[in-house]
Amino acid sequence: MPSSYRTPSDIHPSLVYDDAPAAIEWLCRAFGFTRRLVVPGEKGTIRHSELSLGTGVIMVSSTRLAEGRVSPRRLQGGTAHGLSVWVGDPDAHHQRAVAAGARIVRPLRDEPHGARGYMAEDIEGHLWYFGDYRPGAHWEETPEST
Repeated sequence: MPSSYRTPSDIHPSLVYDDAPAAIEWLCRAFGFTRRLVVPGEKGTIRHSELSLGTGVIMVSSTRLAEGRVSPRRLQGGTAHGLSVWVGDPDAHHQRAVAAGARIVRPLRDEPHGARGYMAEDIEGHLWYFGDYRPGAHWEETPEST
């Protein structure tokens, strides 16, 4: 029976992988995501999935060539600079990712804007920034509530 719970997150990135089942396993092991929903597709593919980390949620699915949805490893570059994810302990998170074999593309460091974090590439080329920064600290005004 479905839960009545709904995430408070308002943005839910959707990522595409050639081997979505392997990517889901790796994202959970290396970055600490929790598998919440997996909808299988044909021939071992993933039609839709939802993984959470804190209050954030990403959706992962398999490549769908007919829809133009492909993994970054099929492209000359990524479709976005990367995903930024808040973690309470960037040092511990970095250690976990390194232990799981994540490719670190920018080392753990203190950032000029007051954050501490690092950047890693996942098994198919998506870029991830994990750090203790939450947007809004440097905004000049508070956004209006909707």
